[in-house]
Amino acid sequence: MEKLRAAITGIQGYVPDYILSNTELEKMVDTTDEWITSRTGIKERHILKGPGQATSDMGKIIVEKLLEKTGTKSEEVELLICCTVTGDMVFPDTANTICDKVGIRNAWGFDINAACSGFLYGLTTGAKFIESGMHRKVIVVGADMMSSIIDYQDRATCIIFGDGGGAVLLEPNNEGYGIIDSAFHGDGSGRAYLHMKAGGSLKPPSLETVTNKEHYVFQDGKPVFKAAVNGMVESIKEVLQRNQLEKSSIDWLVPHQANIRIINSVADFLEMDPSKVMINIQRYGNTTSGTLPLCLWDWEKQLKKGDKIFLSAFGGGFTWGTTYLKWAY
Repeated sequence: MEKLRAAITGIQGYVPDYILSNTELEKMVDTTDEWITSRTGIKERHILKGPGQATSDMGKIIVEKLLEKTGTKSEEVELLICCTVTGDMVFPDTANTICDKVGIRNAWGFDINAACSGFLYGLTTGAKFIESGMHRKVIVVGADMMSSIIDYQDRATCIIFGDGGGAVLLEPNNEGYGIIDSAFHGDGSGRAYLHMKAGGSLKPPSLETVTNKEHYVFQDGKPVFKAAVNGMVESIKEVLQRNQLEKSSIDWLVPHQANIRIINSVADFLEMDPSKVMINIQRYGNTTSGTLPLCLWDWEKQLKKGDKIFLSAFGGGFTWGTTYLKWAY
């Protein structure tokens, strides 16, 4: 019998209805559709509109549809992990808010904040609860309402980010499918290049921080770009070597959707057939914790049982890593 692993047995995604196109952004900041497309690959992004809307509202929709799709009862869910940088509140955690809104009463939950690497971190964390035998049904949500922390007068960031997310159901598998291995790394000095200045204990909210627009994402693109390519490539190498795999054995590459040039650089290293690289950045932009599950959701019908899939991400902090899994259905 194969080692007990945690396998993805269902995937669901969601993006809000409202679409913010490059053409509309041309009216808001000094930019053009050609400039955005050539530098990022993004044509449009989805934005959550309406009073009182938050990340948990997207999470509610995602989880309800996932439960329906997989035939899972809410009382069967034992743990829900929400990966996000845009939680509804500083506390309580958004995971338990989602559980409350969905009607999941027998589960506990917590949030993971690892920026764009969040879903990968959450996926491996959730898998460990399955592998240990502690739980049999774990949901991992990756969702962000990035529009809530973006300055739409800042051309460096407002063109990049969108709202949306996805979730997976993890269940035990002893047939050799599921999450096989992960390599994660972090470098806290990277916070200088990608962060939100205020809102935490270092700089609590004040009239001054609001006036100075310090509750928005700050990004210094060049060092982030370089670190992202190096980090994703090196972590992929690490997983390949540890599992004695050749690059050619990878069936699908699922890269974080931050920038088309980063994606292409990583794909070039792997010498991947472009048709085997999941890219949807043109439609969604960077949804932070949401990009990887949105890719899996978009490509679900093309995946075959046993496919070797590499998911790789890089996030602010810096955080980065790669997960190797075999598709289970």
